[in-house]
Amino acid sequence: MIARDLIGYGEFPPNPAWPGGALIAVNFNLNIEGGGELSLANGDDVSEGMLNDIGVGAQPGRRVPLVESVFEYGSRRGAWRLLDVFRDFSIPVSVLAVARGLEQNPQLARACVARGHEIVSHGYRWIDYGNVTQDIEREHILRATEILTLLTGTRPVGWMTGRPGPNTR
Repeated sequence: MIARDLIGYGEFPPNPAWPGGALIAVNFNLNIEGGGELSLANGDDVSEGMLNDIGVGAQPGRRVPLVESVFEYGSRRGAWRLLDVFRDFSIPVSVLAVARGLEQNPQLARACVARGHEIVSHGYRWIDYGNVTQDIEREHILRATEILTLLTGTRPVGWMTGRPGPNTR
């Protein structure tokens, strides 16, 4: 049996003491994952089956244009539309960027930095790290950090693995 904390703070949560007496804090994140997902175009043997709105599971050995289109919309238009909204309302954003995605779309990386948003690494690839060895995961961490630093001119301020494995910390 594995121990889990299902109680948390219970009825006595800590007081976060937000600035100005605010009762809530809101954090906006822009996830950039397109180009880093499982895809035959990336040399994978299966197409992505996660986080698409069309209900298509992973497809071994074949491309799924509908799934690719979902991911491509984000990098081709969706992210740009959101960046415009955030600019129009002066909202700072944490950009959770998959390095392989921005590597294929460096102009999007430059725009995020030019508009003053912080870059958080979202990994090298948008893959499930559940069956990835610790050595490969470590290599992906180093590679993602190197690529994002090169593309943005600054080291990522944080990290968020989308589909963590047993070695993810």
